[in-house]
Amino acid sequence: MATMRFSTNLEFNGCLANLNSPYSQPKSSLTNSFLCVQAPKCLSGNESIQFSVKPRGFGRMGVGSSLPKRISRVEAKEGLTYKDAGVDIDAGTELVRRIAKMAPGIGGFGGLFPLGDSYLVAGTDGVGTKLKLAFETGIHDTIGIDLVAMSVNDIITSGAKPLFFLDYFATSRLDVDLAEKVIKGIVTGCQQSDCVLLGGETAEMPDFYANGEYDLSGFAVGVVKKDSVIDGKNIVAGDLLIGLPSSGVHSNGFSLVRRVIERSGLSLKNKLPGGDVTLGEALMAPTVIYVKQVLDIISKGGVKGIAHITGGGFTDNIPRVFPNGLGAVIYKNSWEIPTVFNWIQEAGKIEDEEMRRTFNMGIGMVLVVNQEASQRILNDNHGSQSAYLIGEVAEGEGVRFL
Repeated sequence: MATMRFSTNLEFNGCLANLNSPYSQPKSSLTNSFLCVQAPKCLSGNESIQFSVKPRGFGRMGVGSSLPKRISRVEAKEGLTYKDAGVDIDAGTELVRRIAKMAPGIGGFGGLFPLGDSYLVAGTDGVGTKLKLAFETGIHDTIGIDLVAMSVNDIITSGAKPLFFLDYFATSRLDVDLAEKVIKGIVTGCQQSDCVLLGGETAEMPDFYANGEYDLSGFAVGVVKKDSVIDGKNIVAGDLLIGLPSSGVHSNGFSLVRRVIERSGLSLKNKLPGGDVTLGEALMAPTVIYVKQVLDIISKGGVKGIAHITGGGFTDNIPRVFPNGLGAVIYKNSWEIPTVFNWIQEAGKIEDEEMRRTFNMGIGMVLVVNQEASQRILNDNHGSQSAYLIGEVAEGEGVRFL
């Protein structure tokens, strides 16, 4: 599921000599609307430091003449956040809340439409700024898999079998060879999902996109019997959380990833520190399509809820399937975290909480199951993909890590 992208941060580089407060004060108030980050040390009159200025509210955001006129720059190595990178998860959540007032019933991973004794389940998405890495690396034959995955992985959370997929490919000038590579990936994604590529739209939009760049979106429709829909209503404290491993970053958090790359000074052609592939190859690994594995697990019973771990990470996605009053306890060391996440956190100096709310951390899908089903899933052989017992349902809302 995509996260709406809004930036509520303003950044500027200001010489401390131009600020109103003394150097020795740990915080300086620029105006009543802004709070300045703590200065790491006292500076002399000709030294400067980069500040991140955060608005206290949306009421008054004009800066006017209170900002310094002289601008200078020094790099400040603070820990990065998704919001610093321009993506405000809270803003996206607020928008969903407002839309829900106009269109009651939304908020799940997929939208359900009643049709006879079944529901049609639909999902739509794109691949976000992972596209920028596709442009830089020249890897275009797997980005279509990501596109399909983001929609079909959403609709299977209701227990629906994907039926068909449609795509939208837009570019400034149509490069037939490049477009063929992208669509080949879409075809592969549909084959992995056991669904049909029903059609799509190709749009040439001169001067709208940069030369050689393109945008992608798509949607999938599936079906599930009404008496088989998975909606989380029967989840109780004591149920267990089964995590299915991801291939890496999948298709979320790339606005932050790109900031980390800039800070690290590495090239996408450099070897991933601690890994055996290049950084570009690790980040471009296609999103796992869980359709066949999850539908097989569902067919054997005991699955009460399913969460697709995308934008919002563990913190925001898992609680979406719980009834009111319930939350999750996650066992922190119960699965192997891929090397790429360790590098992202270290290079970006990112806090644990921020990592868990932005990335899948190696778990792309979480199933809420009863005790009996958990044992069966953990013991069954699901091909090359394994499954982990990563936590349990508990009283009290939210997600805790132990």
